Amino acid sequence: MSDQAVKKSLFTPFNIIAALIILGGIPIAIMRFTQGLGAVTNLDHTNPWGIWIGFDLLTGVALAAGGYVTAAAVELFGMKKFHAAVRPAILTGFLGYSLVVFALLFDVGRPWRLPYPFMVNQGVTSIMFEVGACVGLYLTVLFLEFSPAALEWLGLKKIRKVVVRLTILLTVFGVVLSTLHQSSLGAMYLIVPSKLHPLWYSSYLPVFFFVSSIAAGLSMVIFESTMSHRNFHDKMDAHHIEASRHVTFGFGRAAALVLAGYFAVKVFGLALGNHWDLLFTGYGFWYQLELIGFVAFPCFLYALGVRDKNAKIIKFAAFWTVLGIVLNRLNISFFCFNYHLPASERYTPHWMEIGISLFVITIGLVVYKFIVTKMPILHQHPDYPEEH
Repeated sequence: MSDQAVKKSLFTPFNIIAALIILGGIPIAIMRFTQGLGAVTNLDHTNPWGIWIGFDLLTGVALAAGGYVTAAAVELFGMKKFHAAVRPAILTGFLGYSLVVFALLFDVGRPWRLPYPFMVNQGVTSIMFEVGACVGLYLTVLFLEFSPAALEWLGLKKIRKVVVRLTILLTVFGVVLSTLHQSSLGAMYLIVPSKLHPLWYSSYLPVFFFVSSIAAGLSMVIFESTMSHRNFHDKMDAHHIEASRHVTFGFGRAAALVLAGYFAVKVFGLALGNHWDLLFTGYGFWYQLELIGFVAFPCFLYALGVRDKNAKIIKFAAFWTVLGIVLNRLNISFFCFNYHLPASERYTPHWMEIGISLFVITIGLVVYKFIVTKMPILHQHPDYPEEH
């Protein structure tokens, strides 16, 4: 490439914005680890969990669910027509969980103690231990599921052959571990009935989190496929381009069914709590917006798009569902948490907390772009034309 071509490929709007965010996030990260949480956050003993938990952890884990959903559909249920979506979904899941662990290093007061639960025999009955153990194990599973693409890129055929033989076993482990920790994230909020607003608090929180993670995973696969088709079209072969249509309509149909089920269990949970009188309060209208606007509405759009064979409607529904998952997790962890406290005592994220979140997300996008550009994710490796 000529010098002018190199500069043109480097100085793109994405690269410039990403570089500015990363360069701005580095000094904040240094400040966090040298001066403590108090220097960069508004966290306190009343509000020990902030946006790093609500967005980086709860939302990140939900949106990374596409890995286990797609792997289960293809490897366990034999839906081979969606096979082209497995590697992008696994990559998104692997990066998502990696960023969750990376973000936890900022949130935990003493990050070097993050592996303590595995080394010190204390608190093994805690729901947080179960979440930590499952996330750590599932991240390992995702690494192994992703590794064939990296091994193909590196030319390590013998090691790749061994890992590929473990595909079914890894998929089963992934589904089991995901079922456990997706639901357990909701179970963590069962211990705070006096802090979480009654409309969002329910004994069915673990069920809500698990079912919504499936909808999130299906929608993220469609959304990721759409963005990859738009930004990395030149990296996709004909097989992946053709398969993207099957993914859009097949996953759209599944998402409509899952969202319908999610809406039903949410209404059932509302009836079980008998909080109908709260629906016409300020928080009640906010709850209705979430339930109708971000669950029932995208469910209708998915069904409409599948019926009319309209890919644009399905893609918009996927984007809207992702927004709905983000809203739900932030409602539970932030907007509707400690709702009874006066405004002066409630948590508001410091701008540096938001900066760190952008810093973490940007690193993930840069790594995703590098991997998709260099490794056989959106195209078949020439040495393995029929194997992925």
